[in-house]
Amino acid sequence: MTPISKSLCTILCRRFSSLPKTKPLSKIPQKRRRRAVKEAQQVLTEYLHATKSLPFTYAEHISKNSTVSLSNLMANVEYTASDFSKSLRKFLRYHPINELEFFYESLGIGYDEVRGFLPADKFFFSEDGSALAVACGLSGFGFPWNELGKLYKEEGAIFTKSPEEITSRLHGFKDYGFGNTSVIGICMAFPFVLNGQPVEEIDALFKDLKMLFMDFDLASHVEGNLDAWYEMCRKLKMFYDLGCEKGRVGDLMGRSKKMFIDVQEQVLADKIRYFTRLGVGKMDVALLLLEKPELLVLDLGAQMFSIMGLLRHFGLSTLQLAFVSEQYPHALGRNKMANLPHVMRAMDLHTWFFDRLKNGDHHLLGSYAMTDPAEDFDKEFADGLERIKVSRTPVHNMSKLDFLHGIGFGENALTMKVITFVHGTKIELQERFDCLLNAGIEFPKLCQIIRIMPKILNQNPEIIEKKLNYLCNEMGSSLQYLDVFPAFLNFNLEKRIKPRFRFHMWLMEKGLGSNNYSIASMVATSEKNFIHRLHGIHPAVPKYWFEHSTANELANV
Repeated sequence: MTPISKSLCTILCRRFSSLPKTKPLSKIPQKRRRRAVKEAQQVLTEYLHATKSLPFTYAEHISKNSTVSLSNLMANVEYTASDFSKSLRKFLRYHPINELEFFYESLGIGYDEVRGFLPADKFFFSEDGSALAVACGLSGFGFPWNELGKLYKEEGAIFTKSPEEITSRLHGFKDYGFGNTSVIGICMAFPFVLNGQPVEEIDALFKDLKMLFMDFDLASHVEGNLDAWYEMCRKLKMFYDLGCEKGRVGDLMGRSKKMFIDVQEQVLADKIRYFTRLGVGKMDVALLLLEKPELLVLDLGAQMFSIMGLLRHFGLSTLQLAFVSEQYPHALGRNKMANLPHVMRAMDLHTWFFDRLKNGDHHLLGSYAMTDPAEDFDKEFADGLERIKVSRTPVHNMSKLDFLHGIGFGENALTMKVITFVHGTKIELQERFDCLLNAGIEFPKLCQIIRIMPKILNQNPEIIEKKLNYLCNEMGSSLQYLDVFPAFLNFNLEKRIKPRFRFHMWLMEKGLGSNNYSIASMVATSEKNFIHRLHGIHPAVPKYWFEHSTANELANV
């Protein structure tokens, strides 16, 4: 056969590579597809083994775990039940395929993601075989082939090393007293250890692992089970992600080992998210759950609670309850336990509440129950809820209500008033709220602002950011000014805020403005009163305002 030039090969690969097609197997009868796929896998295995000299085991791993690429390949061949395998072999003989595409998909990387990992202008193992060599080494040690994509996505540098270096490192981990299964589970959860750096962090991790699994005998609960080892290590990783220092929490984790054994991974993740929503430090949440694992078994979802009832249950005094009622009426009434963290933040009680949990009163959260069906019942809210149910858009309005409950607004009349002024989906409203929160406005103050001026949530995050930037960077004010003038965010930036502020500054520069007006006075004054004020400064000033209302024009006056 005449050798194919590399440039021609590149063109052919681009044409015949496994490009995504609509329903690639649609031309194969449904009842024959399973057999056709099996035949295609066998042909591809033969091709990779015989033609590309890949060990049979690894060739089979690739052919059986590259479903989409294989389907696209099959679509390039006319299907006939009698000689489909023959047609595929003939196709592979004359049409190069992108071997790396099949390889990366087989590792467990989603087909849509594969192209982001493919090296430019390389298609064959002979051009870029380092990753394949490492994958073969890891598989030989016992790693599941179709799980290696997790390692690749998190620590791609692993696959640039020599197989000998990786194998040596794996056997080095066994010196800590762990077997193959244990080492695989650890490496899958903590891929950085295979990179070898930083050494101190790796040693600290294995110090914790040795204490937790051997000294506290956690290994006996997962021995020989790779999935169990991997899940256990993922739970451990959650606490490191919260800020626990490797090498210093093994003893504390060991004393809470039942949490790692009995609590499902998703439950642990949900509880971590729940308590971090209190706005406290992540490390504080980690220590809370390690020291008070009883919190993990509590049902903190759809159960309803009375705000005032729960606060009394946790020991808030009558005087303090009166202050909360006066200061945060929008948070009163009832709400779901799922929203409790943000309810506490909305009332600026999150630190107090977390301290109560941390200092031994965590049992109060489990012992609370709303026994009186009429407790904190708000008739105006109930009437408003009935109106929503019979409205033209009940689902949309309920989603807005869910958003308000989620940020700490309770079942009360104020919440029903606010809902009539906010527009957008639950997701859009959350994005706008988060934009204001991330800008630096404190959670309880932001809820107060929304209570007073709910329309601020009817703007895109980009517009909100521009207004906040102008307020702080151009007007020389701060976010605290929104406490006294939240309506600032409702005025048009280009047509109202900027022109008036610039004209005010121009007047000051020209010595025509003797009064340093507040931002609220500049922006909120009606057009009629604004002109009247300008006339009071000088009869000719209104003319300049009408003629020169942009920054560029003012600069030329």
